[in-house]
Amino acid sequence: MAARRERTRHLIELGGLVQKAGLVELTDDDRAVLLGAFLAVAQMLSGEQRQAALANWRHSGRRAFQAHAMAVAERDRTEP
Repeated sequence: MAARRERTRHLIELGGLVQKAGLVELTDDDRAVLLGAFLAVAQMLSGEQRQAALANWRHSGRRAFQAHAMAVAERDRTEP
């Protein structure tokens, strides 16, 4: 039961990343478009540019997480 709960939590977190990246709105919640985009990413990660793509996306993702954390902290600081 615990493994199932952990898997569910993991999948929910991944869905949250899709939402946080704005992909739901940008694709009009079109699941086929999202899957196609993910397949294109998977294909890129299977090629010669794997390491460069991972490094670039990791850098961008970390910056986005930091910006989000700073925005939340600012909001919490200014709310009564």
